[in-house]
Amino acid sequence: MWLVVGLGNPGAKYSLTRHNVGFLVLDEFAAGLGLDWKEKTDYRFCRGPMDGETVVLLEPLTFMNRSGTAVRKFADKFSVTPDRLIVVHDDLDMEAGKLKIRLKGSSGGHRGVESVIQNIGTRDFVRVKIGIGRDADMPAETYVLKKFRKDEMPVIRDAIARAVDSIRSVITEGAGVSMNRFNTVR
Repeated sequence: MWLVVGLGNPGAKYSLTRHNVGFLVLDEFAAGLGLDWKEKTDYRFCRGPMDGETVVLLEPLTFMNRSGTAVRKFADKFSVTPDRLIVVHDDLDMEAGKLKIRLKGSSGGHRGVESVIQNIGTRDFVRVKIGIGRDADMPAETYVLKKFRKDEMPVIRDAIARAVDSIRSVITEGAGVSMNRFNTVR
């Protein structure tokens, strides 16, 4: 079983914000597999087959800074190990639309990723990072809660599609192959 976690904030208010790009990727992934979401108190999830593997998609509903509690609860319940965990999230330090796969490392200041690390007790899991850019004139915590500009949407839609492809690649071909294919300049 693979657990793919998209980070974001729950509710319509945040649905198309920069911080919710992880949710947007998982929504696209679920639609492509024809999966239906089920909602629990701390998360929503869906489960289904993909290329001979069981894939579970999880969106924590605990708000970004507490994402790890839902990930831990779900991972414990279904005995998912970190080597079968992929976390999809936004990255302020990458140009909007850029995609990068990492095998492990620090949170890079991302509080949702930090919450996952703290709750599962390791940094050793795959991350799929989608660049959202940065606005030097705006505090980061304000910027990430802003919606994408209309002119950014084609780039973001493309990044979401590539992120879905990269997740499939990690699961079916391994992270090394996927990094070589997807960690290139777009």
